[in-house]
Amino acid sequence: MDRILDGTKFTLGVCYYPEHWSETMWEDDLERMLESGIEVIRIAEFAWTLTEPAEGCFTFAFFDRFLDLCREKGMKVIFGTPTATPPAWLTKKYPEVLNAHPDGKRLEHGGRRHYNYNSPVYREKTALIVEKLACHFGQHPAVIGWQIDNELNCEMDEFYSEADNCAFRIFLQDKYGTLEELNRAWGTIFWNQTYTDWEEIVLPKRTRSGNPNPHALLDYARFISHSARDYALLQSKILRKYLKEGDFITTNGRFDHLDNHELSKESLDFYTYDSYPDMAYNADGGRQPSGLRDRESSQNLSEVRSVSPIFGIMEQQSGPNGWTTCMAAPAPKPGQMTLWTMQSIAHGADYVSYFRWRTCTFGTEMYWHGILDYSGRENRRIAELRDIRKKLDLIQEAAGGRYQADVAVVKDYDNCWDLRIDIWHRDLEAASQSAIFAAAQKSHTPLDYVYLSEEGASTPLSSYKVLIYAHPCIMSRKRAAVLEEYVAGGGTLILGCRSGYKDLDGHCVMQDLPGLLRTLSGVDIPEFTRTCPGDSPVRIQWKDKCFEAPVFNDILQPLVDAGEPAEVLGIYEDCYYAGKGALLRRHHGKGTVYSLGTVFTEELAAALLEEVQAAEPERKTFTLPECCELAVREKNGVDYYFVLNYSENYAAVEVKRPLFSLFDGIVVEKEMILEPFGTAVLSVLPA
Repeated sequence: MDRILDGTKFTLGVCYYPEHWSETMWEDDLERMLESGIEVIRIAEFAWTLTEPAEGCFTFAFFDRFLDLCREKGMKVIFGTPTATPPAWLTKKYPEVLNAHPDGKRLEHGGRRHYNYNSPVYREKTALIVEKLACHFGQHPAVIGWQIDNELNCEMDEFYSEADNCAFRIFLQDKYGTLEELNRAWGTIFWNQTYTDWEEIVLPKRTRSGNPNPHALLDYARFISHSARDYALLQSKILRKYLKEGDFITTNGRFDHLDNHELSKESLDFYTYDSYPDMAYNADGGRQPSGLRDRESSQNLSEVRSVSPIFGIMEQQSGPNGWTTCMAAPAPKPGQMTLWTMQSIAHGADYVSYFRWRTCTFGTEMYWHGILDYSGRENRRIAELRDIRKKLDLIQEAAGGRYQADVAVVKDYDNCWDLRIDIWHRDLEAASQSAIFAAAQKSHTPLDYVYLSEEGASTPLSSYKVLIYAHPCIMSRKRAAVLEEYVAGGGTLILGCRSGYKDLDGHCVMQDLPGLLRTLSGVDIPEFTRTCPGDSPVRIQWKDKCFEAPVFNDILQPLVDAGEPAEVLGIYEDCYYAGKGALLRRHHGKGTVYSLGTVFTEELAAALLEEVQAAEPERKTFTLPECCELAVREKNGVDYYFVLNYSENYAAVEVKRPLFSLFDGIVVEKEMILEPFGTAVLSVLPA
């Protein structure tokens, strides 16, 4: 792990596919990479047939030649296990390894990620190819680490093969033990779904009403996550046997139906992410970009940071993207490649690897451009890459620094998976998460994400002054106790509507709402409603201002027997519940709980950040325009300020105390002008 994330420097890499190019091009490509500041390449993640062209026939000559050249030139290599794309001989002889549609029809060979995790044959073949590759290449001096598969659960995060059916039953038997307990958890007495034999259970599929059992679907999501994690662990255990000292195991991406935190703990040394900010501009279906556009990627990077505080980027946008069928997006403008690189680094990445070196001239991704275009000529992007390398050399002292945030958004996988099942929940969460993030960004309030589970929090909650748990519909006693301890210890917790409505099985609780959060919040919810689309907007009056209260309204009142009573801060102005509570505050122990009866809008989120004195924590250091993002990484007691301008225009930043500009080597006072898409890294002057 110390090869690229040892806390001493920022390292640049690139994805390279030697199998796409003539061997006569390899040497020149490697030399140009090294000359441009690239130190690491990732290879082989789609190249199974090159090492096993026929069943049981292994040949390593191709990658032997390439790795020996890498060693000669001084290029380090991350070797990818090639299991995302099984060979044609494998899928033809063993079609049961293929995933299937919900109707049972198998996927055809071609594309990628068309296998299933639970096929005994595929697991056997996976174990064999990984063992052969690790045994042969694990000690090669050019190899410094391994990537497991490629983008687990990308494109396909539902599985319907017969092997998955069998594995699902085993998963349920292990979880519930008896059919009686499963029937209770799934509420099968409703609509006469009761199971009397395990063989009667199949993967949730479309029913006549179009509504599969929601509790079965929740377990199905857990099952998919379990299957993906177990598949990664199968590979990780094999790779561990052959790692050289200091080599690492990782994987890339962050996709649905997958508990990335458990995956990382079980199988990885650190997590890497694939960052494509240009996706904000892709034209699929006439999609319009949000107001934050490419800045939205900071939210994804913040979520990755909850898995690995210091992480890597395995695929960083370098050119225009698009398959032949979708995701068409424009080329990065001059400066955006630098901006997006610094965006990743500002959020905790110490390794950034670009996708990709050469743009492929064939295949589904032939429009997904890399550093070089089809001809390999010198271009604007390679010139920008060289400039990025120079910039990173000037800020190496910040490598290994931890992102600093006093505010965190709390999430958990049960509620994340519930979103895909329950439209009542989904409509709230999508709006609130976007609003909270936008409010934090525009007020220059650094934001973390923390995941709760039955085992605890991914980061100690006491690390944060303020937690925002937008809509924890599913709540458990253990998680409620963790929140109570946080507040009692002095933390501030902000809850949104529909909190505590369900248990871990997804059942609505037979308790007065908000269920397990009722005592902590000091709130009673005698009534709730979705807002009516045909009515005038419902508004909240708070602090002599009006705020829209869209989508859903909990009608709140102080709980009479709560000890320290809650106080009403905001009331609904409209509808039949005008004058009723919309925002309540309760002090508990050394801390405070705020209960919001509606969805977070950007305006409400911004006002709440001000209310709890969390907004703009660096206001004594900067006054920043809205177009700029501020991130802070701390190392050895020194704060490093990353200021990123996402605008096509110049941005004026007021600097309220002398700071040292690492890029320019000068002291900055009073005002700093950032170029369009410009970035700056500043530190406090030594005493």
